[in-house]
Order: sequence, then structure tokens, then C-alpha cells
Amino acid sequence: MAPRTPSAPPHEWLDEHGNEIEDHDRGLVYDLQTLVDRRRALTLLGGLGVAGALAACSTGTPSAASTGSATSSSTSASTSSASTTSAAAGTSAATSGDTADADLVEAPDETAGPYPGDGSNGQNVLDDSGIVRRDIRSSFGSSATTAEGVPLTVKLRVKDLATSSALVGAAVYVWHCDRDGNYSLYSRPAADENYLRGVQATDESGTATFTSIFPACYPGRWPHIHFEVYSKVSDATSSGPIVKTSQIALPQATCEAVYATTGYEQSVGNLSQVSLQRDNVFGDDGGIHQLATMSGSASSGYTAALTIGV
Repeated sequence: MAPRTPSAPPHEWLDEHGNEIEDHDRGLVYDLQTLVDRRRALTLLGGLGVAGALAACSTGTPSAASTGSATSSSTSASTSSASTTSAAAGTSAATSGDTADADLVEAPDETAGPYPGDGSNGQNVLDDSGIVRRDIRSSFGSSATTAEGVPLTVKLRVKDLATSSALVGAAVYVWHCDRDGNYSLYSRPAADENYLRGVQATDESGTATFTSIFPACYPGRWPHIHFEVYSKVSDATSSGPIVKTSQIALPQATCEAVYATTGYEQSVGNLSQVSLQRDNVFGDDGGIHQLATMSGSASSGYTAALTIGV
């Protein structure tokens, strides 16, 4: 804003001929009035500047500090929202996962050993009438010999590894040595026997149950039970495809209790010479995924239970 010309009567700045007097010839009074008007103008402009600045602070574009604060608040809100969403998703996932068995792992693939009786190494008991049975203590067919020893119930539960669902109607074939460490069909003292071998279909819980006796500990191996899993009983009895071949490890404390009973004397010394960690089958992981859960006693018998994924 330019300083205004001081107001004055028209005749005051005219010479004797009626002509207007130039600014610089109007004298001290004019100069003083002009100076006062300019100061007023500057004061007005200064006030407008402060007002403008205040207006800018209150309604204009935010300053850097206020922008940072707003951004920080927005980011914090977004982070909080994201955290809430993530937590909700986690809860949903956890809830969804509740239906699955978090501890279910695939049963390690193990050797069937030299005495499978499934036709892969000479003898084949799986196509014999009578092999599908729960109680495997006695031989069937031409012999009726019953293997003696501490009673043992074997419960092998089979589940689908991908879904944790029980495999209903699958077939499990189990076999193991007798109290003296002999395998039926193979070891000379039991070559004419087929006891301690049998096939069972899994029930509605995916469990195949067998009534047997506690196996011995023979030189060089940790006490164990062999098994094969088939999709169905007809596959097991007709040389069908094997889904899984593995072994069940028996816990040391139970073995020691059983081997302290009559008839298992040889197993005491054999057990002292082996360990799960040095066993040529279980030694890679100490049998962690094949170790049965035991219940019972040496006097009344034991139950060995194991759940596997296939």
C-alpha cells in the first residue's frame, strides 16, 4: 500500500498565480504530515502481516511440526489398526488350527528288517487264511503254539498327516520277536510258527489294536515292534502297495520292569549293551517320533500306544 497524500484544503498548496506547488516546495508542515501518514501506513501493514501470519497458523497449510505430528498420529492409528487386524487374523488362524493335531508328525520310514513275512524276503504270511486277527499270541493253521510272556496290548492310531483325520478302515500289519528273541517263520526254534504276526483294520478312531506279549531285547537292537500300514485290508492280504513301513520303540523303564520277570533273563544283559541313541534304527533321533506311551504293569500287563501320521 502506497502512503496517501496528506489531505488539505486545495488552496493551501497553490502559489499566487493559482498553480499547484510541487511536493518538495510545500515546506516543513507538509513534510511532517507526510512522515506521520507513512508511519501509520507501516503500522497498518505490520498489523496485517501479523494477522495474516496468525491466520495462516490457524487455517492455512500446516507447518512442518504440525504435519509431522499429524503424520505420526495417522501412522500410529494405522499401525494400531494393522496390529488389531493382524491379531484378529492370528486368532482366527489359531482357532482354525485347533481342529488339527499340532503334535502329529509323519512316522519315519524304517527298514522292515530281515523277518517281515510279507513276501519281500521269502516267507509270506499275509496271504494265509487267519492272518486278519486281533490276538496274535498263538500260531494259526497247522500249529497252535502260544507265545508266552508279559501281556502287551498294542494300539497304533493312524492319521492323515495333511488333515489330522483318523484313517478309518486302513490296515495295519504288525510283527515282532518272542520272549526268547526269535521271529516266527525265520528263526530256527520258531521256523514252524507264525505267531506274533497279524493284520487289523483301523476303527472309527483310526486305531488298530492287537493283543500280544512283550518282545525280548536281542543282541544289537533296541526292543521294538515292526509295522506296515496299507490303505485297506485287501491290500495287506494281496501284496498291495504299502503306505508306510516303520517301527515302534519301547521305553527303557518298561523294558527294565518286564525283563526283571521270569523268562526274560537274557534280555537283561542285551538291554544293557544297547541304547536308543546308538540303535541302528532309532539312533538318528532317539526314536522321538516312534516311542510308545505305556500304561499298566509287569504283573498285569502293559498297553503300548502310538499315534502316527502317514
